[in-house]
Amino acid sequence: MKYDIIVLGSGPGGYVTAIRASQLGFKTAVIEKESLGGVCLNWGCIPTKALLKSAQVFDYLKHASDYGLTISEFDKDFSAVVQRSRGVANGMSKGIEFLMKKNKIDVIQGTGKIKTGKKIDVTDEAGKTTEYAADHIIIATGARSRELPSLPQDGKKVIGYRQAMTLAEQPKSMIIVGSGAIGVEFAHFYNSMGTDVTIVEFMPNIVPVEDEDISKQMERSMKKAGVKIMTNSSVEKVDTSGAGVKATVKTAKGEEVLEADILLSAVGIKSNIENIGLEEVGIATDRDKILVNDFYQTNVPGYYAIGDVVPGPALAHVASAEGITCVEKIAGMHVDAIDYGNIPGCTYATPEIASVGLTEKQAREKGYDLKIGKFPFSASGKASASGAKDGFVKVIFDAKYGEWLGCHMIGAGVTDMIAEAVLGRKLETTGHEVLKTIHPHPTMSEAVMEAVAAAYDEVIHI
Repeated sequence: MKYDIIVLGSGPGGYVTAIRASQLGFKTAVIEKESLGGVCLNWGCIPTKALLKSAQVFDYLKHASDYGLTISEFDKDFSAVVQRSRGVANGMSKGIEFLMKKNKIDVIQGTGKIKTGKKIDVTDEAGKTTEYAADHIIIATGARSRELPSLPQDGKKVIGYRQAMTLAEQPKSMIIVGSGAIGVEFAHFYNSMGTDVTIVEFMPNIVPVEDEDISKQMERSMKKAGVKIMTNSSVEKVDTSGAGVKATVKTAKGEEVLEADILLSAVGIKSNIENIGLEEVGIATDRDKILVNDFYQTNVPGYYAIGDVVPGPALAHVASAEGITCVEKIAGMHVDAIDYGNIPGCTYATPEIASVGLTEKQAREKGYDLKIGKFPFSASGKASASGAKDGFVKVIFDAKYGEWLGCHMIGAGVTDMIAEAVLGRKLETTGHEVLKTIHPHPTMSEAVMEAVAAAYDEVIHI
């Protein structure tokens, strides 16, 4: 069978690419070995948000009296929480099936391996292999949980994010290694559910990619909620021979042994670039990534790659944007390369974190003269009324030209606020323009305007 475009993988990179290709008139197929929607939809972004929502509702119940409400009895059913999350993921996967049909995209079930001459072999569950050809082959095979040599995952006691979402029973205690978005989201979920959680982080701060003020606030909030945090620490070895896990942790003060039911390894991801035929076709890779140009072409004509398998942030929204850019370029449209300096990152623990652009440290290192404004949610009427006063908005401007260099938020619902800063930066907005944009009151979003006012010494409410 011959297609215009075949996409290998159907995650938020692959399925979005296929839909955009079909919209542009290409005869398109997508190859998927597991479930439509990939990790993001089935094992990552979406089901974790469902778990975190259950944790939020449970936290509300625990604090009902703060809102003048009396609840005499409430409890959690851990397996029902997990079931709800799986139901949300399955519903979304069916939604992608519908979109494939609607856009007349052929879904080929099986494991794909690219070959020279713009062909792909697809092996189905029964072991039968079929060859497909296309003018353009787009690799979007994503990534999986990275295993450290000192933390081999057995799927039972030492687990990755997949198992963390579907545990048969709730562990009494858990060690989480790594405090990026995945680590702190699971730490918050399990801690809310009543598990005793310890985070072990190699770097000096948790959520180490964030602005330091954000990291410090997150650490305060998580410790207040009961999560134990060990920074500047690394797990050297694990012993799973007994009932639970014994982890030997190297700290600044020496070695310490932690015991828990389960250890979750959240130390990043590993690209799925093995056994997909890259070597045979001669596609260049470097440090676990496929090398591409600005429009996602590999070094071999007719082969492209997007998403977690190429350099850049491993985020769903980035993969989708890369795929759209890639097929629009193939279609001969005028396309701008993606600006990787303006990609928002979100963490959905409590409090939420959302950020875009430079951190204060990065901006200073680049030699900018800065205007920095912070507005705490403790001064926000909406936050007070909601009972969510933890956190702040921090904005960073170049003092000379007023360019909006970075925006960093931590607090309730900030992941739904960051797009304002992304759009503002895209449109090259200055501080004064944001300041003169009337924000609605009372909302969490007006904290952005207030933080900008603080940067320019015009703040009203603090």
